[in-house]
Amino acid sequence: MAVKFAGTMNAINRGLDQTKPAKGADMIEDWEAALADVEVSGAKGILRDLASLRKQLEKDEPDADRVHALLHRLGAATTKIADKSDKQQEKLKALGEALTEAGEEEADEEEDVEAAAAPKRARKKS
Repeated sequence: MAVKFAGTMNAINRGLDQTKPAKGADMIEDWEAALADVEVSGAKGILRDLASLRKQLEKDEPDADRVHALLHRLGAATTKIADKSDKQQEKLKALGEALTEAGEEEADEEEDVEAAAAPKRARKKS
């Protein structure tokens, strides 16, 4: 796993915008494989976000806002599970912090009061 840490940290340190999306998708596939058998609380959420990030990077035009939000969420989740790791605690914390800094926290969506008052889905008649 040391190679994955080094490659990912190098990409972050160089600037993720300097990393080709296809290379980023390859790194994510490596992380997905490494995390597939991890039985730590929070790992499944990380895998879900990694899959979403990989799908974004595989698009012709990734949604930059979505990518930044996913990076931020992945960073926070990685930092959180670092304490549960026996071997890679410091590397996971560093990776989590770097991902959090590389991303942007997604602002809570404002409630659309007008749409909530008039939903488009049909209500079941009793």
